[in-house]
Amino acid sequence: MSRKKIVAATGCPTGIAHTFMAAEALKIAAEQLGVDIKVETHGQVGIENALTDQDIMEADGVIVAADKDVHTDRFHGKPLVEVPVSKGIRTPAELIQSILNGDAPIHQVKGRAAVTENTSASAPSPTQQKTSNKWIHTIYKHLMNGVSHMLPFVVGGGVLIALSFLFGIYSADPQHETYHPFAAYLKSIGGLGFSLMVPILAAFIADSIARRPGMVVGFIGGLLANDGGAGFLGGIIAGFAAGYIILLLQFMLQKLPASLDGLKSIFIYPVIGIFLIGAVMTPLLVPITGLNNSLMDFLSSVQSTNPLLLGLIVGAMCGFDMGGPFNKAAYVTGTALLAEGNLYFMAGVSAACITPPLIIAIATTIFRKHFTPQERNAGAINYILGATHITEGAIPFAAKNPVVVLPIIMFGSAISAILTYLFGVQVPAPHGGFLVLPVVTGAFQWVLSILIGSMIGAILYGLYRKKIDKAAV
Repeated sequence: MSRKKIVAATGCPTGIAHTFMAAEALKIAAEQLGVDIKVETHGQVGIENALTDQDIMEADGVIVAADKDVHTDRFHGKPLVEVPVSKGIRTPAELIQSILNGDAPIHQVKGRAAVTENTSASAPSPTQQKTSNKWIHTIYKHLMNGVSHMLPFVVGGGVLIALSFLFGIYSADPQHETYHPFAAYLKSIGGLGFSLMVPILAAFIADSIARRPGMVVGFIGGLLANDGGAGFLGGIIAGFAAGYIILLLQFMLQKLPASLDGLKSIFIYPVIGIFLIGAVMTPLLVPITGLNNSLMDFLSSVQSTNPLLLGLIVGAMCGFDMGGPFNKAAYVTGTALLAEGNLYFMAGVSAACITPPLIIAIATTIFRKHFTPQERNAGAINYILGATHITEGAIPFAAKNPVVVLPIIMFGSAISAILTYLFGVQVPAPHGGFLVLPVVTGAFQWVLSILIGSMIGAILYGLYRKKIDKAAV
């Protein structure tokens, strides 16, 4: 009997850790189940191990474990399981088994005939029954596709702007005595990269919804939001509006002759789409700008008046799912505030994201005898992951007993965030971990805050593992 063959695609918003952890988990589970698998990864460097048309045609089913757009239209007619990337890490065997059992629904793209049939398609599967959850995940996936493409602009631009400050706070001002031409160059180029944040966000939200025609309209909507002062919130609204405007146009024009398809893509969609996004966004700019400013002012005020509460919330969110929706909600908020010139909020978010892997690393070092050799090796790697702001290294440890371990991680992350806010640390980049220390204002206090939170979490986690060992004797 020939082995079953499955293809998969994984992707997370940052494209650094979750993407490859899910891919590795699927490969290990497939080997254990006697299944051949090829996994395509959508990381920050682009698509790797790309699936060919032949791969897809020969596959018995498809697994998509992603929180961003991975071009699922190409899987039309195939049994497909689509889940968040975190499920690819936690339950890979279950996902593969759903393909083997024939429980996966046939993926259908509107306007195309199915190339294969599957008797399970007629019966409602668990995935089909959870339509509400799938709808929420779809919205989240579109949003994170925008965030994923936006991040390099924010990181690159933000760090260059921060580097200009090393020459002096006013070193980019030609009228100031500390003016330095190179500092002015850094700030100018960095500012240009940073200014594209909102348009890129909107463009790739729309691209996830309606492909290239959506991207064009989304970019214009993002520019309108950015120039009108609607900021990050306006960019999100513009991206979704642009994507669904194009879907509406496609529906209205679907009966036009196929010979006009080229004209629709290059002329009709851009012209009508840009006109419509302008008509939608122009009257919304004033209320969205007001709402955006109010939200930013509220967060800034909480940051200064109640850093304990803010740090507790941010730390708990970042430590709860370590790269999942709660973590990303705090992270995206910090990125939005960076665009508004608030460098304090992101400092706490970054500290809370760096802490979980350091908790694991320190615990496996101090309480060595209570961890297996494999866990100690993984713990050592977490020093590197934590130092570079890759939170996901703590996930395998938390997954063994999340009821106990997650609260410990959340507590340690909250302490790191609270201390960061109390010290008034400023971090100008949303990623990079300790690599961006040269441009951090209050770098020593930031590292100290993170180490205190990590040490407290590590001691609690180590004592828990010691207790388990004693109970097992």
